[in-house]
Amino acid sequence: MKLAKLDFLLRYPDRFNTLMAVRRPNVDAGENPWLTGTIEQSMIRYRYGPWDPAYYALLGALTGKGLIEPKHEDAVATYCTTQIGHEVARALAESESWSPVRDRAVLLRRYFNLSGITLKNLIYETFPDIVEADWGTHL
Repeated sequence: MKLAKLDFLLRYPDRFNTLMAVRRPNVDAGENPWLTGTIEQSMIRYRYGPWDPAYYALLGALTGKGLIEPKHEDAVATYCTTQIGHEVARALAESESWSPVRDRAVLLRRYFNLSGITLKNLIYETFPDIVEADWGTHL
């Protein structure tokens, strides 16, 4: 759940800026990481809010490449980056082309490192249109 909510805020800069203005009104939200304003694949309204069906394949691919590893605690699936995953992420973060995404990820970690449920509730309170959308609606 937390991954999906953070991805939603990363992928939709207008929603991120709105939530930042509510949560931290005096903090500069920085540059839009998607300078074209387009989103490669929209998220859909799912049971717990914005969701991308590609997550399952993406997590499987990252696991298969040894970049993340699953951890199952109390029937909750979580993922941790491996040493190789850290190295790849570090290399991407240092590249100029990924700097807007890196900067946004830093803000997400600093201001939205909340539990998945807390983050979901914050998004639902701030964006009632998501709550009111029918399941399967593209956001």
